[in-house]
Amino acid sequence: MNVVVVGLGKIGLPLAVEYARNGASVVGADIDPRLVATINAGRAPWDEEAHLAEHLAATVADGRLRASTDTTAAVAGADVVVVVVPLIVDEQARPEFSAIDAAARAVAAGLRPGTCVIFETTLPIGTTRERLLPLLTEGSGLAPGEFGLAFSPERVLTGRVFADLRRYPKLVGGVDEASAAAATTFYETVLRFDPRPDLPRENGVWDLGSADAAEFAKLAETTYRDVNIALANQFALFADRRGIDFSAVAQACNSQPYSHLHRPGVAVGGHCIPVYPQLYLHSDPDADVVRTARAANQRMPAATVDLLAAAFATAGRELSGARVVVLGAAYRGGVKETAFSGVFPLVRDLAARGAVPLVHDPLYSDAELAERGLDPFHLGEPADGAIVQADHAGYAELGPDDLPGALAVVDGRGTTSAEQFPGLRHVVLGRGRPTP
Repeated sequence: MNVVVVGLGKIGLPLAVEYARNGASVVGADIDPRLVATINAGRAPWDEEAHLAEHLAATVADGRLRASTDTTAAVAGADVVVVVVPLIVDEQARPEFSAIDAAARAVAAGLRPGTCVIFETTLPIGTTRERLLPLLTEGSGLAPGEFGLAFSPERVLTGRVFADLRRYPKLVGGVDEASAAAATTFYETVLRFDPRPDLPRENGVWDLGSADAAEFAKLAETTYRDVNIALANQFALFADRRGIDFSAVAQACNSQPYSHLHRPGVAVGGHCIPVYPQLYLHSDPDADVVRTARAANQRMPAATVDLLAAAFATAGRELSGARVVVLGAAYRGGVKETAFSGVFPLVRDLAARGAVPLVHDPLYSDAELAERGLDPFHLGEPADGAIVQADHAGYAELGPDDLPGALAVVDGRGTTSAEQFPGLRHVVLGRGRPTP
């Protein structure tokens, strides 16, 4: 089976490698010539994806995987084309389709009868059928039905893509029955699933009956998380005002199967959860619950700065002029990615209140932080206060010597403990009263 994967980012490249590992002959297509050269040399472009380096090296070495900048030429020899290029939202939260449209046109130019095209990029509901199908037919000269077209959302997390591909069912939906059947056969061939005794049906490929339904499934599961996090954040802020430890309350609630309260946090970041509810709202503008939850989560960085300001006030200090360290530029611990990270609104809000915001992250060099408009901080330099923004494992070992002079530490992730900072005002979001 000849497979082309269009878009060799942090999801697309591991997908291409996994297909090659399971017997397909794979061409990865990307518009970045440096990325293509790196892959063809058998080198992983980043190191935080578990097992990517060894799997990539092996599949390139034995000829099962190669990369190209010529999408159209690659598609001309493909049995299956999987497209996973970015779809973002603009400042007004409107979907920006330019990248996915360009990819569809490049695929269409090389499309031949019988090839199955599958989009894995998360899309507003109806996009595959109403937008991409016309682009493919117009650009290829083929009629609907002469080629397959399906949607199958990626459901993996960066850093553990290979494990997630085995663990979670693969959802598919075609624009017609033949397309769904072709996509199902493809994934059953190139993916290996672990047994899941907790599932209501067999693990593997699930045909949802239509491309619209498969698009809806991805937006529903990710929007659920955003709404759940917003609820947890609201509960956490209330608990702080009443001196209640919300973490203990949530643990108690989740002890029965009808409650699944998420963890509160200083910010919701990454390519998925801040974006996909906006795509759902594009499809369903009447979804007031989703809109309210999104706004609540966007307020969390400012609410966390409020906690720091209150801690400073107990010492007779104001934030104005204070050197405040944001611990973590990455949107989550252990992942070198700053997409929609809480670091940016935190820095803006601190600066607006007259503080001097500085940023530390063990995954980023000073130059990389500066490239993102962030002023680097080194542990051991003087600081007046700190906010834990990312739950990097190393932050659980921090102490006063890492933040000499600090009056307060506000932990927005529940990563640190009061014992680490004796004598400092230590505040954990949702844990009730600060210590000491």
